[in-house]
Order: sequence, then structure tokens, then C-alpha cells
Amino acid sequence: MKRQEKIKTFGFFNVDKPSGITSSTVVNKCKWLTGVPCGHMGTLDPLASGVLPVGVGNATRLFDYFLEKEKEYVATFTFGVTSDTLDSTGELVFGGSIPTDEEIRNALPSLIGEVWQIPPKYSAKNVNGRRGYELARAGVDFELAPKLVKIYNIELLGCTERENERVFKIHCGGGTYIRSIARDLAQTLNTNAVMSALRRTKSGVFTEEKTIPFALLEKDLPVAELEEYLIPSEKVLPFEKLVLTEKNAVKIFNGLAVDTEQADGLYKLYQNESFYGVAEIKEGKAKAKIKLC
Repeated sequence: MKRQEKIKTFGFFNVDKPSGITSSTVVNKCKWLTGVPCGHMGTLDPLASGVLPVGVGNATRLFDYFLEKEKEYVATFTFGVTSDTLDSTGELVFGGSIPTDEEIRNALPSLIGEVWQIPPKYSAKNVNGRRGYELARAGVDFELAPKLVKIYNIELLGCTERENERVFKIHCGGGTYIRSIARDLAQTLNTNAVMSALRRTKSGVFTEEKTIPFALLEKDLPVAELEEYLIPSEKVLPFEKLVLTEKNAVKIFNGLAVDTEQADGLYKLYQNESFYGVAEIKEGKAKAKIKLC
């Protein structure tokens, strides 16, 4: 059944994705509710829960400006077991010792900083035009190239009721695979481990405290109520406002570059006090870069 209403504005839903569903399921629900194109920033595996920013309408044009965002996770690693997916949803193979907390803490510094990380084969990484998980499920033998990622900190928080499980707080850059951290930490300790639980608590400016539960979206709220949960794009873009004279405003909205004394970089662009999009200044010249309205 199609909704007749369409949302009239754009921005972001900061959704708390539950474990057990795909990120695409969340996006598809947002598309149906709003009647406009939507997309998520940073896939969460079905096993994972937590912060999933969803761009609504023209806000999806801004994704490139959030690529460098930092993320935070709370992850559970189970030691003494491995799997083809590097998490507990795969084919489990038991074997390996259970390290002590002291051994784990001593090993963590080797994983922090700019490190080369091999992504899991069961991932959305592109391999000659196909997703890694598609090739892995088809039994194709392939290798993924290491990628440079930033891991700012890993803290051992404690254990669960299971003696072979440990809980970690991880602060990292975009593109980091937490499943790969489980594998690499275990290898450093001469054992095996898989990720058995994961919750994203922060993705750039989007935080756990300000999420809306997916269950709220499942209530099929009318558009007027949905808009109350929509975060305006200008609120989350980390840019200053471009200051324009009246004469230069006319020029820039006609596609022309204008002189400015503001520093080179990206700026939020407003037309008649309404957020218009993104402008860029290069060598003292400002020009509209992304139009949103």
C-alpha cells in the first residue's frame, strides 16, 4: 500500500536500529513513511544495534561531507571460537585459549592508531563489481586488500556472565570493521575470537541519547508527526555560515563565483534566511557547490 503524503522538507532521522534486522530494512521503512528517497550513513550488520543516521530526501546529497566522522561502539568479543563471518552468526569453530584481562589490556595498545586492517570477507566491500558477502556465500576464493583505518582507543569494560566473553568500548574512524578488531586482537593473543554483540553509540554528531526507536517508525506515523523527529541538515553540518552582500547573493545563486574575505573551505549557504546548500571558497572565490532546496 502506498502512502499518499510526502514529507515536504529534508534532513536526518537518527534511528536506533534494533538487532536482528538489516540497515536496508530501516531505510525502506523511512522511504515508505516519507514518500521520498532515503539512505543510511554507515551500514550496521543485522547483529548490531544502535545509531543509524538516515538521510531523508535531498539530505542524502550531503553524505560525502560526513565521511570523516568518528564513531563509538560497545562490542562483545567471545574468545576461544572463530567463524567464517568473524561474528557469532557464522559457522562457529571452537578452539583457542581464553586470555586474562591483564593479557588483553597489554595487547590493546598494538591495535590503536593508524593501522592496516583486512576487512571481513562477509562484508559489503566491492570485489570486481560484486559484494564480498556474495562471493563468500557462493564459495568463491578471494582476498581483500588491507585498508588504513584509525582506531583512537579500545577500552576493556569488563565481562559478561560467560567466562569467555569480554566487553569493549571502541572509538574509531569511519570504515573500521569491529569484527576485524576481534580477529586481530585474538591473533595478537595467539587465540581466536568472534564479535558476538555490537552497539553503535555514536556516529559523528549523531549520538545514542538522541535516537528515535525503530518501533516508533513502525507505528506508521502521519507526515506531520514524522517531521517532528527530523533533524534539519543545517543543524548537523559542521560548517560556518557564508556571509554575502546583497549583490554577491544575487550572483552566487545564478551560478557565479563571488569575491569573499572568508577563509577557503566549505560553508553553509542561505538564501533569504532559508538553508540553501553548501558553498565552497577557493582562493578567495565563493561558489555554490550543493543545492538542497
